Amino acid sequence: MSISLEQAVALGAAYTAAWNSKDPQAVASFYATKSQIVINRGTPWIDRAGVAEMAAGFYRDVPDLNLTCDGVRPAGRHMAYLWTFTGHDAGTGHPLAIQGWEEWDLDDTHKVIASRGWFDAGDYARQAAGA
Repeated sequence: MSISLEQAVALGAAYTAAWNSKDPQAVASFYATKSQIVINRGTPWIDRAGVAEMAAGFYRDVPDLNLTCDGVRPAGRHMAYLWTFTGHDAGTGHPLAIQGWEEWDLDDTHKVIASRGWFDAGDYARQAAGA
């Protein structure tokens, strides 16, 4: 089932709220039982447990992470979710402002089956180092 712009906006807002709850299970609840997320062509996190593990890693690395939805772009059963997160690196305490996006394949109930996430890892490292 295609996702409308209105549905995509609502999904983006709810997903943003889940991230800002700091609850990895809330983030994972947006994914289908059989799903995966890959960030910057890295190793995939598989199923909801993997998604929760990925989210927990971000909360560990950026404990005060605050996510903003910068926009959504629906196309049939696919959607782009554009985001910015801010916070402070747990290791250095330096401020972070990172932009990126996720490309989603959705099932008929608008759960994410596959997500491909992207952000500039070099920029993240520079900001975390205070450069």
